[in-house]
Amino acid sequence: MTETLLSELTTLGVGGPARRYVRAENDDEIVNAVQEADHAGERVLVLGGGSNLVVGDAGFDGTVLHIASRGTDVVADDDGRVTLRSAAGEPWDGLVRHSVELGLSGLETLSGIPGITGATPVQNVGAYGTEISQHFRAARVYDRKTRQRLTFTGDDLDFAYRTSMLKREIHDGSPRYVVLSVDFALESNPLSQPIRYTELAQRLGVEVGDRAEAKTVRETVLGLRAGKGMVLDPRDRDTFSTGSFFTNPIIAAETQEQVPDDAPRYPVLDPSGQVDESKTKLSAAWLIQHAGFDKGYGLEGDSVSVAGGRVSLSTKHTLAITNRGGARAEDVVAIARAVRDGVREKFGVTLEAEPVLVGTHL
Repeated sequence: MTETLLSELTTLGVGGPARRYVRAENDDEIVNAVQEADHAGERVLVLGGGSNLVVGDAGFDGTVLHIASRGTDVVADDDGRVTLRSAAGEPWDGLVRHSVELGLSGLETLSGIPGITGATPVQNVGAYGTEISQHFRAARVYDRKTRQRLTFTGDDLDFAYRTSMLKREIHDGSPRYVVLSVDFALESNPLSQPIRYTELAQRLGVEVGDRAEAKTVRETVLGLRAGKGMVLDPRDRDTFSTGSFFTNPIIAAETQEQVPDDAPRYPVLDPSGQVDESKTKLSAAWLIQHAGFDKGYGLEGDSVSVAGGRVSLSTKHTLAITNRGGARAEDVVAIARAVRDGVREKFGVTLEAEPVLVGTHL
């Protein structure tokens, strides 16, 4: 029997063997595989694109369920508000591209993010001023505790920055709820949603709050992400990562004096997209760099001893921890710990990991 290594199924390229590997291509296969594992008393690790996962070097002692379901469909069109339904295993960027081709507005700034659609509400994925919560309508899931198929709406998921109820019910990689499909509420409009992110607005040549052609926004976002090593490219070691390893920290607005005045600050949005004035979002990338961790940290000088040069911060962006070749999970967490501890010592802010860590910890 061929051994399945998690390092071959994750974008970071680390992780030991799976004791049992199952690929499921439709809802019934997904549910049956989970039920079989639960009946056997096995732990379950749900895997999609493997882009937001760090698995320990010992691997996973249970069933690794690879979600590979496919399919998208417009299931409702109510006066310009369109519901687009996607199978959980549909590659996310393909869904974004498809939505733009259909003339639907809402997901365009989320272009280029790796992974599958079913993971997006779990993480409340976001980029360039948009979060999934703003366009989420419903998710169909399998509840391993009650053994039922359920439908959740936005209020059920209690979205927050890069998290949701679904994520909070994952324990050491094993979820209570397994997402089967997701519905998105989009606008029938060839123009994008209002541009919220200054960098993107500048690149588009528009003012913050203006709209642009959704197709142009998508192409521009892909270019911005590629320039930061955030679009997968097998020729570029900077893309062998989980994307942003740390979330941008959110602090109470009244405590922001703990960081320098020139530190970037961003508005915090509630699940509906409205600004929450009581909170301030800081730039994790800025904090990392100003705590003394430059791009490429881990490749030269004293920093090599942290992970032997096998792992480093991206040479393009300080938020990504990258596998330079032959890395182990323990190398990744060594770099992550050094960065987290350095930022905390310098600014009193504790960075939180964005990917799910399985069989390892910071």
